Amino acid sequence: MKQQLFTRLEDGYEEMIKLRRDFHMYPELSFQEVNTAKKIAEYQENLGLEVQRNVGGHGVVATLRGKYPGKTIAVRADFDALPIQEENDVPYKSMNPGVMHACGHDAHTAIALGLSKALVAMKDEIAGDVVFIHQHAEEEDPGGAKPMIEAGALDGVDVIFATHMENYIPVDHLLYSENFILGACDDFTIEIIGSGGHGAFPQDTVDVIALGAQLISNLHQITSRKVDPLKSAVLSIGSFHGGEAANVIPERAILKGTIRTFDEDVRQGMYEWLKTITSHTCQAFGATHELDYMFGYPATKNDPVITKLLVDASKEVLPVMNIQEMQPNMGAEDFSYFLQNVPGTYFFTGSANEEKGFIYPYHHPKFDIDEKALLNGAKVIVSSMVDYWNTYNTLLKDTGSPNN
Repeated sequence: MKQQLFTRLEDGYEEMIKLRRDFHMYPELSFQEVNTAKKIAEYQENLGLEVQRNVGGHGVVATLRGKYPGKTIAVRADFDALPIQEENDVPYKSMNPGVMHACGHDAHTAIALGLSKALVAMKDEIAGDVVFIHQHAEEEDPGGAKPMIEAGALDGVDVIFATHMENYIPVDHLLYSENFILGACDDFTIEIIGSGGHGAFPQDTVDVIALGAQLISNLHQITSRKVDPLKSAVLSIGSFHGGEAANVIPERAILKGTIRTFDEDVRQGMYEWLKTITSHTCQAFGATHELDYMFGYPATKNDPVITKLLVDASKEVLPVMNIQEMQPNMGAEDFSYFLQNVPGTYFFTGSANEEKGFIYPYHHPKFDIDEKALLNGAKVIVSSMVDYWNTYNTLLKDTGSPNN
């Protein structure tokens, strides 16, 4: 069955490329993906799948029913784009000014649709169901995953798979992690309120510029002095704005930053220390402040058993030496919400090709991929699906219990 599915994916490879390029030409921003969602729903309906539209927003859920009872596997593919002006000179360049698929979501969607077409052709041999979760708004917190889950996207699902294009990895390579793969992402804004005045007379002011500089220094002590050195945390200030003139001390200054963690206790601790240090620093200088702290996506933590299954299955697709375990990084993904509800795994599919110029990282205006990654990603997922069914449907038969 697996080899037949590989063949069907190979036969559908050119269509996957065509689909990916069509999505690439007409990108839509998070929470605005009306036409993209319509295209996806219509494609899945034409294949004969049960399709739910507007799931938790612009999300689409398409269900393929196998002929025989068995485990239900979900495949998640995000489809929103970014507010970036594309700089590539290609026939499939974005037609929407200031909007671009610079993160590979067009490829993820094409992979899911290619998988759907291949599996539909063999549904009479499948024991189990497949749920394609086409997710809107991954790029913009609060994201589309959580409302889709709340709307029932994971109902009845036993396991879930997802991949991401990665231009730090050469095509024909795969990176995985059996535990954490991406971090939690929290953002904050601190407005410092002092009293302004002439730059020549700082003694008559509460100088929010000097205070802000001190606060930044104090906050950066959290990770080195309040976090266990055997655990990970990042605090970065990305914006510090206050005042307009060289000789005027402003009344207000604004700091914006992000915090990334893996461990939930560390995550909560970072928040508490940020609150305390901000309050005490401002108080020491006679200022007040307002803190807006937003807990974003939790850390993305893979299931080790399902990840091992995927790694073994990927050896039938890619050279073993190209399948490598990676260290987790502090990027963030709302796929984490899915993994909090069902076991599954998230992996990186190599999409870089230096010879062809596909070297730019995601979120870059020249991001593009070697489209062989579409076929590789689809084959790895379908190989994992078949192995999962073979393993867990056999267990189900042996025990006679649907709960095993």
